[in-house]
Amino acid sequence: MAHYKKLVGEKIYLSPISMDDVETFMRWINDSEVTQYTTLHHQIFSLLMEKDAVERLAKSGNTFSIIDKETNRVIGNCSYFAENALNRTAEIGIMVGDKDYWSRGYGSDALRTLLDFGFNVRNYHNICLRVISFNERAIACYEKVGFKRNGIMREVITRGNKKYDLIYMDILVTEWNLDV
Repeated sequence: MAHYKKLVGEKIYLSPISMDDVETFMRWINDSEVTQYTTLHHQIFSLLMEKDAVERLAKSGNTFSIIDKETNRVIGNCSYFAENALNRTAEIGIMVGDKDYWSRGYGSDALRTLLDFGFNVRNYHNICLRVISFNERAIACYEKVGFKRNGIMREVITRGNKKYDLIYMDILVTEWNLDV
């Protein structure tokens, strides 16, 4: 699989998303342990559905594969969406699908690399995200890189018979350490 070192962090690099990785992404998106932290938890994806999704994301130019620098192994993906050029805002999403890389700093490195690109190249002023309240590992990661909580939609996520909040977080360019 060909990956390109488009954006380079300490442990990872971000490469344009590739159709070569569709089967890996499909494995993750159909793993309940991985998707419990996403809004896609209730869906089952076929290979055709995942191919269509990756093709659409690849055409947008806003989605990247997260690649381990040492092994060149794809470990996740991240995206910009809901971009607003007039107001210089965007929303991001990130998923480390390879569970071998959880809680090892790869997600925060990918996030810092994505933020650096957003603030220093794409010239965003505000970058936001949404996270389910029980995803404590992700919340800690987001706060570690500088995101602040700015709102909550109460009890909008259902898992079984339990309801969870959706937490909104953002970071401003003035809060971003431009020397990172």
